[in-house]
Amino acid sequence: MQPPRNISMSMTFLAAIGLLSTPIKTQAGDEGPTGSIVGWGLQVVGVDLSGPFDAVAAGRLHSLGLKSDGSIVAWGWNEFGQTNVPAPNAEFIAVAAGIGHSLGLKSDGTIVAWGYNFGGQTNVPAPNADFIAVAAGGFHGLGLKALLGDLNLDGRVYSADHAGMVACLGGPGELPPLGCNLAKLNGDSWVDLRDYAAFQSRFGAP
Repeated sequence: MQPPRNISMSMTFLAAIGLLSTPIKTQAGDEGPTGSIVGWGLQVVGVDLSGPFDAVAAGRLHSLGLKSDGSIVAWGWNEFGQTNVPAPNAEFIAVAAGIGHSLGLKSDGTIVAWGYNFGGQTNVPAPNADFIAVAAGGFHGLGLKALLGDLNLDGRVYSADHAGMVACLGGPGELPPLGCNLAKLNGDSWVDLRDYAAFQSRFGAP
């Protein structure tokens, strides 16, 4: 696969990211706000990289930036549509980029995949649900599934998760890191007393 020749090239290959506490630069002599992207190397540009961004990913010749509002900015080589983010471009919490494909993890635990599909890398296996992390190789993708009921994401399911369940029901306590998606224990699309009953039945009352 060769990049198209009729594109303007600039010195940018992605590096950095939105969790810095001090401003970072997008161009020489130009300080951007926290969450802007710094890049170097041979890459295609043409988008605003000032942010605010929360995460970044680099493919072979395309790049992805996850904005703080949950949308994805994509730029670079687009022969396979890898920079055409599918609609709705919203509610993403993580991004990953392969050679010619892109992956985005939604806040509801689903993965959106687009671009080059030579090896099936954009065919997310069913059920496409309960993912908490995503990664991309050259021609493949990876998704990390949540442990059902592990609302505080510590790798265990026990009474400490009860606070997250109660919070999702509107009671006291802290919301789990990914909202209440992981508290949907009975297979429907909302959190209610039936999920609480499933929690108690499966893992024991706190």
